[in-house]
Amino acid sequence: MLLRGSGTAGPWGWLTLLLLLVACATRASEITFELPDNAKQCFYEEIVQGTKCTLEFQVITGGHYDVDCRLEGPDGAVLYKEMKKQYDSFTFTASRNGTYKFCFSNEFSTFTHKTVYFDFQVGEDPPLFPSENRATALTQVKYCCLT
Repeated sequence: MLLRGSGTAGPWGWLTLLLLLVACATRASEITFELPDNAKQCFYEEIVQGTKCTLEFQVITGGHYDVDCRLEGPDGAVLYKEMKKQYDSFTFTASRNGTYKFCFSNEFSTFTHKTVYFDFQVGEDPPLFPSENRATALTQVKYCCLT
């Protein structure tokens, strides 16, 4: 990853860099796109067996704010299929290595295009603050103030 900028980073610059490094620990695709009427748009992701994945989507504009969504495994087996949904979320664990395919369809609409947002996360996010569950001075102060 190549980061460019000018001037000094300062505290906010370092925080931004830290958040970028944490975000790179898992793969995620987050896209907003236009889906024309009578159209279908597919996306592909290489996934390793045993990896937990989550697909979330929402129709932002157009018609009745609905699309068809379908997710297939590398062998073509349908893992998820919903018709005319405004939004949804589906979590699964990859059963085999390979290319997973998910498609959004607006083929049922004859004149209304849609704007669709989706987030496809492959793997689990590591905790932002891993030591949050440990007893620290800050949590002890919070405890003393609450009791």
